Amino acid sequence: MKPRKNTKRVPSFRKLLRTSQIKLDNKLKNKQFKQKSAAKKYRKEQKKLREAVRDAISRKPFPLEECKKKQVAKKWEEKEEEEDALPLDMMDEDDLKLMEDLAQKASFLTRDLSSNEPVHVKKRKHESVIEKYEKVPRRLQTEPEKELIHLLPIKDKSGIIPQAVEKPVLNVAHDEEEDTEDMEEGEDFNEEPLPVLTPEEMAAQRRQKLQERKMHIAALASAILSEPDSNIKKLKELRAMLMEQDPNVAVIVRKLVMVSLMEIFKDIAPSYKIRPLTEAEKATKVKKETQKLREFEEGLVSQYKFYLENLEQTIKDWKQRKMKKSNVISLKAYKGLAEVAVKCLCELLVALPHFNFHNNIIVLIVPLMNDPSKMISELCVEAVKKLFKQDKLGYASLGVVKVISGLVRGRNYDVRPEVLKVFLHLRIKEVELQKDSEDIAPKKKFMTYKEKRKNLSRMQRKWKKAEEKLERELLEAEASESKEKKLKLHTETLNIVFVTYFRILKKAQKSPLLPAVLEGLAKFAHLINVEFFDDLLIVLHSLIASGDLSYRESLHCILSAFHILSGQGDVLNIDPMKFYTHLYKTLFSLHAGGTNEDIGIVLQCLDVMFAKRRKQVSQQRALAFLKRLSILALHVLPNSSVGILATNRVFMQTFPRMDLLLDNESQGSGVYLPELDEPEHCNAQNTALWELHLLQRHYHPTVQKFASHLIAGAPTEGSGALPLDLSQRSATELFETYCMKGMTFNPPVASVTPRRKDTFSHMDSFVDEELNKQLQQHISETVAHKPLDFAKHLKESSLA
Repeated sequence: MKPRKNTKRVPSFRKLLRTSQIKLDNKLKNKQFKQKSAAKKYRKEQKKLREAVRDAISRKPFPLEECKKKQVAKKWEEKEEEEDALPLDMMDEDDLKLMEDLAQKASFLTRDLSSNEPVHVKKRKHESVIEKYEKVPRRLQTEPEKELIHLLPIKDKSGIIPQAVEKPVLNVAHDEEEDTEDMEEGEDFNEEPLPVLTPEEMAAQRRQKLQERKMHIAALASAILSEPDSNIKKLKELRAMLMEQDPNVAVIVRKLVMVSLMEIFKDIAPSYKIRPLTEAEKATKVKKETQKLREFEEGLVSQYKFYLENLEQTIKDWKQRKMKKSNVISLKAYKGLAEVAVKCLCELLVALPHFNFHNNIIVLIVPLMNDPSKMISELCVEAVKKLFKQDKLGYASLGVVKVISGLVRGRNYDVRPEVLKVFLHLRIKEVELQKDSEDIAPKKKFMTYKEKRKNLSRMQRKWKKAEEKLERELLEAEASESKEKKLKLHTETLNIVFVTYFRILKKAQKSPLLPAVLEGLAKFAHLINVEFFDDLLIVLHSLIASGDLSYRESLHCILSAFHILSGQGDVLNIDPMKFYTHLYKTLFSLHAGGTNEDIGIVLQCLDVMFAKRRKQVSQQRALAFLKRLSILALHVLPNSSVGILATNRVFMQTFPRMDLLLDNESQGSGVYLPELDEPEHCNAQNTALWELHLLQRHYHPTVQKFASHLIAGAPTEGSGALPLDLSQRSATELFETYCMKGMTFNPPVASVTPRRKDTFSHMDSFVDEELNKQLQQHISETVAHKPLDFAKHLKESSLA
């Protein structure tokens, strides 16, 4: 009979990947139990075979042993003595002969004399061979039973002769003695001192090992990149090097393998997401190329998953301060490994947003944005910012925003402000949405059934149907996102962002997250629903009136309020005079120190409050802000002065009669009150912009140009007009262009010819005297009634 083939199908790698650990353990236990049962069954069969061989051997005549004869004769003699038998010399010859004949029969000797059965009983025909064998006298088994190896039997005239050979028995005791001797010799050998290496030799040995590992990594990576389809299995070999056990090179090798695998996955990963095959697809027969592609995709996804799990485990070990049992890597080295693992995850987050397990990477990266380690936190924040900037569709951004919102709520708003500031980099703007919608091609319009029937023949309709089907498939393959779908994703993302912001405004107003919330509201305020405008403005005003906010947070509140009012809030009948007053009061809090960077927020506020709402602004308010901004320009750095003077230029060109402040002879009602915080009642029309004369002698050439331009009345043409590179830029752009973060003069100072030291000192003293004279003259002419208060105010603001 032909043996049946084992048709059991070997489980695929994907099926094993989905199998749980408990199921794998059960399978292992069942396998071990089957192996034990098979071994036990084999031993039983061997035992039965040995017994059958012994039965066959026992059928031959078995001679009595001499020692047994002696024992039986001795027992017989003792029995005769007990029964007081007669001596042999007194017996008859016939009786003696009978006794000798009986003595030669085994049945007589082996018979139980105590039984009542007669001596000459016929043998039973049904007596088994085993019972015969049991009746045969045997020796005590003092030696271990020898195991037989059964060979093929020999057949001759007498019958079948079984053949067997004794299996050689290993002397266990002797082997154990030898093993102990070898171990003792090994211990003696280990006790011998190893050759001591010098530090130079140890360094050379370490460099050699490291070079070998590098070459091995490079060879594997080159093979994978050259032919990914054929060498996908080498990814497993390369990933196994993440468990390097040599303590001398373990840290460096693991870092190199992490980075190498990250670059390999970035190169060989396809531009689509690999989905698992269905059962029907697996059962379908496909071409060799398709099967090869499926195997490549399965291997790639599985190895990518294992690689991400290794990175996650490395970070967890460092966070939990765990040390492996092998003690190959110290706890200090785990921080370096964790940093490399985080860098790899950040690179994959940005480079493969379309590939598998991207949401898993987001779940790993977002909590690390709030990590106490500044380096790791900055790495994760920068990666999320890059992801937001390059995400055109919105899928990845929506996933990140959801996780951040859950993190903020789960930590009870106790997170770093940088976590919320990443929302500012979302690509959700009115301009970008319109631009993206223009780029999207209009939908292809297909002919209706009536149009086809009316205009086309039967054959043409058939061809047209096939053509439209092909076009639909091509449109699906292009994966072009419609405007509605994109707007839907952006709307959902913004809803989550605003929910996070409003929760913080409602429940955590004293949280350090408030500045980030106000900054975010200022950016996205034009996208908020009109229904929330009234409540939001009330909340912002209450925050400002509470006095708990810093000047920077107050500026963000003001900017948020005016963004709301300048967009859809135009339809609301709200007077924002309180926000103007607060900004007017806040201006003197800024100076050339650490607050100089916040001038950019002030310039944005002024642009929204005056340039975009010029019809709602009175002349008195514009004059008051123009005068206070001119005073502020004396106390800040050059880039801030340029931005403020550019804003003053917009004031003079937008609002009429601003040239009143350029004429010192013009008179009006009242006296200018510079210390008053109400712009409508400070009588700014009764003062002059004497600060422009000082700024005209500023050391920065751009400040000089703007001051001269404003003194001339800010003309658009003529000799007093600005160059095009300055006139066409906004105040915020000029502020950023002439920034001095690098501690260098911008623009660079032209080289001058050296002069004598005494000449410079004489010129400096002369300039100081002239400036002091002009300053005293303007103060006396402008403020005649309160010269001391105004000088005191200028002194306090300059000291601040």
